Amino acid sequence: MQDAPDPATPAAAFAAPPAPVPHAGTNRSTSATIAPNILRYLVRVAEEDGVDLRPVLDEVGLDATVMRSAALRVSYRQGSDVIRRALERTGDEHLGLRVGAAQHLTAWGPLGLAMMAAETFQQAIETGLRYQNLSGAMLVWSARWEGDGYVLRADLPDPALDPAVAVFLIEEAYSSAATLTRLNVGASFAPEVVDFAFPAPRDTRRFEELFRCPLRFGAPGNRLVFPARWVRATQPGRDPITYTSTLELLDAQLASRRDQQDLLEVLEVSVAQSLPDVPSFVEQARRHASSERTLRRRLAECGTTYEALVDGVRRERVEQLLPRPEVTLRDIARQAGFADVRALRRAVRRWHGVTPVELRARLLERRGAAGGPTA
Repeated sequence: MQDAPDPATPAAAFAAPPAPVPHAGTNRSTSATIAPNILRYLVRVAEEDGVDLRPVLDEVGLDATVMRSAALRVSYRQGSDVIRRALERTGDEHLGLRVGAAQHLTAWGPLGLAMMAAETFQQAIETGLRYQNLSGAMLVWSARWEGDGYVLRADLPDPALDPAVAVFLIEEAYSSAATLTRLNVGASFAPEVVDFAFPAPRDTRRFEELFRCPLRFGAPGNRLVFPARWVRATQPGRDPITYTSTLELLDAQLASRRDQQDLLEVLEVSVAQSLPDVPSFVEQARRHASSERTLRRRLAECGTTYEALVDGVRRERVEQLLPRPEVTLRDIARQAGFADVRALRRAVRRWHGVTPVELRARLLERRGAAGGPTA
């Protein structure tokens, strides 16, 4: 690994691969592609507060047996729903800080091992960025040298994300980054500065105790600045053979993940474009030159079923239409492929625990708070 470039020298950012461009009718938030590391630690931390999140997990299709599976992948929507409910039930508006601080690199499996075996800390960070889609990240990470040091940025994948969930994800991201850095290179580590795009909380003491550095809230973007001496430092667990062999395993996992994501996206788009009609499973198998058995097996490998995928696309269509007051519930039911308004009500109740009218009011309120149009 070459020495890190001088901070004053322009260098290409080591960034995440560009996210796929969404197709009309789906934003892929229904695809089960995220390793549920954050949710596992969220459940553990909530238990410390006497809050049982198992009923919430059950509601989104993640029972205790499923959560113990190493192959489990969850959708962005499932993750966001569980986080939102956990914030409501614990009453801890800075739950993300605790969830991040509870983590360890071993939870990341082979990726965590590769990061510990990297030669330098910069190489460890770049490895984490390269394979971030395997880590359970719900943000988009990037890093590069800037004027004040080596900067780790975290961006939200959806600017319209529920503000409380967005704050949780940023808190969790930087809390885990600081915690895992200390576990990897030394307990005395402290960032140069941490910038948060969200407003300053009423009490910043928990942030100060965790990060031990200057903090800036209401910043233009989310940034954690690593001092150069830490970034260039060799790691105590470095092992080039382990590092190389683990990367080979990660490359194979990444290739498999891309295949799974491609399959889910193709099926979601097919269903979204066909609504209000839904192609049968037999028809989908025929379209993809596959047997029903093979297609069902491939979906199982993705951690989902065709029925769950259709349900997710319908839910997305409903949530796209509900914030439009001029669209009646009857029209929404028809466009989403439901038999009638009663079926729509049952589905919304199952998804959100409220009626369509109540959900419409909630979505309009959220859109207004985010500064978007309400009509």
